[in-house]
Amino acid sequence: MAADEPTLLELLEVMIKALVDIPEEVKLNEIKGEQTTVFELVVAKGDLGKVIGKQGKTAKALRTILTAASTKLRKRSVLEIIE
Repeated sequence: MAADEPTLLELLEVMIKALVDIPEEVKLNEIKGEQTTVFELVVAKGDLGKVIGKQGKTAKALRTILTAASTKLRKRSVLEIIE
């Protein structure tokens, strides 16, 4: 991977901060396992609905983009939204 190429963490952070009202309260934690990387997301209570979306559609879209980007890097990643 090139040095100027954004990481999966940066990709998620940019997308999520664009969705929420209080971007400074977005906390994204990356936990690297042997085969899978888990991204734990914590947002302000009022922004939780914006990140999840109606019937979970926004969360599903974020996970789809993460999976596509991970596959390109030959990695496996999961997004967990923590309430």
